[in-house]
Amino acid sequence: MKQPLAYVHPESDVSENVVIEPFVTIDKDVVIGEGTRIGSNVTILPGTRIGKNCKIFPGAVVGAIPQDLKFRGEYSTVEIGDNTTIREFVTVHRGTAARGKTTVGSNCLLMAYVHVAHDCKVGNNVILVNNTQLAGEVIIDDWAILAGMTAVHQFVHIGSHVMIAGGSLVRKDVPPFIKAGREPLSYVGINSIGLRRRNFSNDKIREVQDIYRYIYQKGLNTSQALEVIEAEMPASPERDEILLFVKDSKRGIIRGYFPD
Repeated sequence: MKQPLAYVHPESDVSENVVIEPFVTIDKDVVIGEGTRIGSNVTILPGTRIGKNCKIFPGAVVGAIPQDLKFRGEYSTVEIGDNTTIREFVTVHRGTAARGKTTVGSNCLLMAYVHVAHDCKVGNNVILVNNTQLAGEVIIDDWAILAGMTAVHQFVHIGSHVMIAGGSLVRKDVPPFIKAGREPLSYVGINSIGLRRRNFSNDKIREVQDIYRYIYQKGLNTSQALEVIEAEMPASPERDEILLFVKDSKRGIIRGYFPD
């Protein structure tokens, strides 16, 4: 359903049952999957790909050119998965030559005033709470939750099943399965509630806790902790995910919490 006061470019590809409310602008080279609803005053710009059954609320802008001064007008895209909700005044910018695209996965919730900058890669089932701001080339893995007004430095990698406290400044990588808070951002424990909600067994949660005790609570540096974990902890998908994340970290992982 298209309202007569909306503008849909003839070179866009919009499924027939997409609901388009008044004062929407959909530019050329836009693809929108079936069942999606576009609220009033939404602007969707060239290079945007939106999946099925998404909800985009009034005032959002998807597919604007990046704010990166190195951008020279190269072709790039924004890709939004299925069943994702984008609330009021969210901005999602296109990629640059660095990655060529900005991606947001399926079943995500981007609450009001969230910004996703150029070349970010946001996984599936991610929640970005109001006013969360992602700088360029940030990677957020599946099931992460960033509470309100979290600011993420460019190039940071946030692991799966992470919970980050509201108002946090994220300057370093945050490894999977943990909670992070305080200033500077620090490890504050395992995201055990989130893991239980996602059907992790108590044994798996204890295994993750044991791994992070080596990393954060036994007085070892990161290299020493990784050596001990590889030698003493039995192989498992969770162990291997943590080890690979820490080894591949380019900015270094957040520190443990040491009270004064």
